[in-house]
Amino acid sequence: MADLPTAETLLVDRDGAVVTLTLNRPHSKNALDDPTVQRLQDELRGARDDTDVRVLILAGSGGDFCSGADVGGDRKEGHPVDRMRWFGDTAMLLAEFPKPVIAKVRGVAVGAGCNLALAADFVVATPEARFSQIFGRRGLSPDFGGTWLLPRTVGLLQAKRLALLAEIISAEEASRLGMVTWIRPAHEIDTFVEDLASQLAAGPPVAMALTKSMLNQASTQSLREALDNEGRVAAINLATDAMAARQAFVDKVEPTFSGSWHVDTTLRADPSPHDEAVDVNGDSD
Repeated sequence: MADLPTAETLLVDRDGAVVTLTLNRPHSKNALDDPTVQRLQDELRGARDDTDVRVLILAGSGGDFCSGADVGGDRKEGHPVDRMRWFGDTAMLLAEFPKPVIAKVRGVAVGAGCNLALAADFVVATPEARFSQIFGRRGLSPDFGGTWLLPRTVGLLQAKRLALLAEIISAEEASRLGMVTWIRPAHEIDTFVEDLASQLAAGPPVAMALTKSMLNQASTQSLREALDNEGRVAAINLATDAMAARQAFVDKVEPTFSGSWHVDTTLRADPSPHDEAVDVNGDSD
């Protein structure tokens, strides 16, 4: 069932440095049709590039997170390979998103919806939430980055279990497997996520972005490569928010992190009047 033309299938809410994107197709348990995916991609790029945005929250309306791709909804024309590459671009945008992402999961998070949650940095779920790599029940293989995200989250053996058996598991089981960061009752989850987002928004944005990137790369790196990355990143942080943290420690106050670069890169355009002009032979004028 397609949405009405006037329906807002993705709700965008901005509260200071926190942006919440809410899938709004409750009649289909927030299944992802192509127009919604395109809007999601556009909003992700906008939030990524807006330096005033520090945290992103993903949610679903109507008591569910996301039931996966809408196989009966509006679809882009063209070859299926091109469409799947475009669909996968959404997962890549999330995987490379330089700011903390929180998935707030109520109800079902299945198929691409499960992997949408796994692409976040934090997954907060209600006890009633359900997760599934449901693709096998539909004669399909995982998409939306599931073959990459799932084994890195739960390990290879459990990933094969979830993908090949297409089980629907509880929030408690998902938490035990490492797919859920916290479980909170339905009446507490909004406040918990808001507090978490506020805490993250107050953190050092550049340091957190670099930390995310290094952690995401670590599984394919040697220890030496990771140590080299840490050294390069330390130099960046020392010229960004580390000084503010140090001063706050001295002053016994909470630091305020701006994410600003503090290295003086200016060069004198003109010599000082006290400088002597020296010719190529070393003789002063």
